[in-house]
Amino acid sequence: MKNYLTKTSRIFRANLEVCFLLTILGSSIFLLNAIGPSRASAQGDNWYVGKGAKPDTYYTYQVQNFDTNQGRPFLMTICLKDFDEANKYWNAPVFVVDQGQVYNGTFHLSDLDMTALGSSVVSPDLVKYRAAYSNSLAWLASYVPKPGQSLSAPNWGKIAAIGGSAISPGGAAKVTTPAGTFNTVDVSWTYGPTNNIWVDPNLPFPVKAQTFAAVTSGHAPVQYQFELQSTGTGACPTAPKAVEETPKSGLVLQTGRATYSIKLIWEPDPIVSGKETKLGLIFSDSFGKTISGVSYNLEITAKNGTIVDELDRQRADEGTGLVSYTFPSPGPYDIKVTINAVEGVPTGEFVESATFSVIAT
Repeated sequence: MKNYLTKTSRIFRANLEVCFLLTILGSSIFLLNAIGPSRASAQGDNWYVGKGAKPDTYYTYQVQNFDTNQGRPFLMTICLKDFDEANKYWNAPVFVVDQGQVYNGTFHLSDLDMTALGSSVVSPDLVKYRAAYSNSLAWLASYVPKPGQSLSAPNWGKIAAIGGSAISPGGAAKVTTPAGTFNTVDVSWTYGPTNNIWVDPNLPFPVKAQTFAAVTSGHAPVQYQFELQSTGTGACPTAPKAVEETPKSGLVLQTGRATYSIKLIWEPDPIVSGKETKLGLIFSDSFGKTISGVSYNLEITAKNGTIVDELDRQRADEGTGLVSYTFPSPGPYDIKVTINAVEGVPTGEFVESATFSVIAT
């Protein structure tokens, strides 16, 4: 009898253990079904700045950055020549073309987030363009460094600003640029206006972007925007030779705080030294609306930095001004326009100015 009870007890315990294991297994399967597929999907469609990078590929972008050259667009070509396994960075020859001038260097782009590392070979003239690269093409790296985040995730994080929405991958969008048509995901967020960055899952940098400065009042100026112009494989493109590019009449620049924009028109075009030139100016607010009651100064500077002339206390009562001036000799000049007052109210401690580069033939 005792042996029978002992045997029965063992069978009962064994059955309990089997039931317990089946319960645990069932729970695990349930959890895998509940969590596994979404996690696998997230890993499968992850993107980060640098994903898809391959040696001997190049990308040319037109870039406009609020903090570089008063928002004037420039061309930047980045060539991913090869990957340095020892130092974990891409050797990336870079050249920038800006108003006919060419600036060369080599970025060392981190494998983690494509940051231009301190070991990069950057001339003083290229420093501001490296900053523009970090604040535009590589900006998303703050949110999606390697291994990245899912392109179907609810969001990638929120900008440290009160009132803005999270940075969120949205729906699919076909985007056409001079480089072609791309199947992208629209990554966007709202802080005032809606900001958009269009990401092709197979390219290391976004295809296109338009973002705006975070301002608490007024019309938000463009913070940065860029668009892919061309891409290819093979040997890195050769940088073009610098040329003296003659600016065309109708230049538009923002003042330093983006409070106003100024359009400069001249006649004749091109400017001829020794002959009278009519300089027309149109002043607008950040919404693009012409402002009135403008008082402004003009400062004309030669290439060597010498101030050639100063034309103070000019008026643009209806928002448009006209000044006649004769450039004394051929060569490049800078025309600095400083707004002193708008609608009779002085600009105060803030300097609202823009500097135009022109050439007299």
